[in-house]
Amino acid sequence: MTKASILEPGKSYTFRNYFEMAYEPDDILAEFDVTLERRSLTLPKASGDFDQITALKSSLQSRLPYVSLTSEAARREILIAPIVLTLIDYTQAQLRIEYAINVSEQLKGALDYYLHTQHSLLIIEAKNADLARGFTQLAVELIALDQWTTSAEPFLYGAVSTGDVWQFGRLHRQQRRIEQDLNLYRVPADLDELFQILVGILTSE
Repeated sequence: MTKASILEPGKSYTFRNYFEMAYEPDDILAEFDVTLERRSLTLPKASGDFDQITALKSSLQSRLPYVSLTSEAARREILIAPIVLTLIDYTQAQLRIEYAINVSEQLKGALDYYLHTQHSLLIIEAKNADLARGFTQLAVELIALDQWTTSAEPFLYGAVSTGDVWQFGRLHRQQRRIEQDLNLYRVPADLDELFQILVGILTSE
């Protein structure tokens, strides 16, 4: 039996609209002929001495007791932005903040953080500290990015973050499948491993 369409014909949708939808992520992605698979991903990891991360971790641990993280802006400025900026130091990635793209009436909006080298990495923060709905928005943005970019990479990577928790996703472009990592990375506790993955995605061949 054919399901009724979630998206209304002729109606305009932004990425934010998908975060606000009460539908299951599988059903939303099916609107774009993309499937969803939840599993533990083996993600690229960079090796090396990331000395700035040791200092950043120490700084976060000493400051967090004094900072309220109840707002989206606080999470972005205190927890997400310092990691993104340090990532540039190690990868020389190009950074776009609030990067607007318009693929279609159903796929448009601003990407919170978009970094690219030879590979692509999209990072967004989950609104209202809601990781589950944030991942749905991330998945739709990866679908849009697949049509927007001329990159020939077989995978597109993304991460959704509430600031203190990160989760990765990957779009398998040929198979039209979003893979949601079951693993979560906490900040500052798992910052070392998180940073190895972020650098690995941007620098691996």
